[in-house]
Amino acid sequence: MKCLIIAAGQGRRLIHQVSPKPLVPVLGVPLIERVLRAAMEGGADEFVVVIGYQAERLEAGLGQLAQRLQAPIRPVRNEAWQQGNGLSVLKAREWLQESFALLMADHLFDPQILCRLRHQPCFPDVEGQVWLAVDQGLTTNRWVDLDDVTRVLVEAGRIAAIGKQLSPYNAYDTGIFWCSPVLFGALETAMAQSGDSSLSGGMRELAVRGRARALDV
Repeated sequence: MKCLIIAAGQGRRLIHQVSPKPLVPVLGVPLIERVLRAAMEGGADEFVVVIGYQAERLEAGLGQLAQRLQAPIRPVRNEAWQQGNGLSVLKAREWLQESFALLMADHLFDPQILCRLRHQPCFPDVEGQVWLAVDQGLTTNRWVDLDDVTRVLVEAGRIAAIGKQLSPYNAYDTGIFWCSPVLFGALETAMAQSGDSSLSGGMRELAVRGRARALDV
């Protein structure tokens, strides 16, 4: 199973750290290593990691991780990393011709979430879908940063709308996806039609087509 990890951004909330954000240690283990290990436990065995900010240091760190974890890790550079994260997804298109997991380098997660996403049904009436793990516990998750979290409106299991300023909404985006390659075309359409280079922009395009689904975790 292939897994795409987005690790291109600057990580402004941890900008005081010496290391690039994906390499910042949590209890002695770099963030991105924790993500890689969780993904491997969830079934991933081949990785594409899109890098941008401090790319040289990250590429060196990924080389060491590939040896330590005995896993193939392909770094792909996004020179325009300051633009939307959807552009980082598009940079990996060449190596992702079948369904794949999509993760963020700084989102720690339970591997069972990825396992559940992988085994969601493929609806015969829809050609190509993207599943997003969402948290619908709006009143129970007190750690959410409402000024930063991406909000999702879910209707009958489908994503109806998504965005940081969305209202109304009934779920939070966890940043854990199971994707068909249809995502790439949706991102290109969003960029061409509205100049939106974010991953959420591509998901909005898929939502319009009825191809964006949500799994409450």
